[in-house]
Amino acid sequence: MQGKVIIFSAPSGAGKSTVVNHLLGLHPEFEFSISATSRKPRGTEQNGVEYYFIDALQFRELIADNAFVEYEEVYHDRFYGTLKSEVERIWNNGHVIVFDVDVKGGVSLKKYFGDSAMSVLIVPPSMEVLEQRLRGRGTDSEEAIRERLEKAQSELDYAAGKFDVDLVNDRLEDTFAQAEAIVDGFLCA
Repeated sequence: MQGKVIIFSAPSGAGKSTVVNHLLGLHPEFEFSISATSRKPRGTEQNGVEYYFIDALQFRELIADNAFVEYEEVYHDRFYGTLKSEVERIWNNGHVIVFDVDVKGGVSLKKYFGDSAMSVLIVPPSMEVLEQRLRGRGTDSEEAIRERLEKAQSELDYAAGKFDVDLVNDRLEDTFAQAEAIVDGFLCA
């Protein structure tokens, strides 16, 4: 399993983190890849736990030093990326890397890792269901929900045909079972 990578991507609200956390609980040989970001920590977030928090200037220096597997400037001076050192750390532990990244990041990671990676796009059953889930969170304004829905549609359009597997997250129990089968098949290949 040395050198294997599992990539989960999805639009916001599709259930990606729920599926990833389920699989991490089942597989002690899996290790979550901690992304780097130039944004400030929120709430109780800690450096090296949820993210590696790096200011925008240092992030740009790391880009110039080719320190990232992939990165993206989501908004002006708001970067997210995967450090090569994080990949090496996890592989040195003998673990399978699990990524929980946005759709563009997932496509970039698949290109980088090629056949060593299994890329899974978690898809909502419909845009209406996604809207219900986002509203059900109760954390976003009406404007933020509209923005997330527009971005989700654009991400799904961009992702078409670029992932190894599209996993529709309709019933969570079924999604868990399908994700387990996908992962088991990849690890045994």
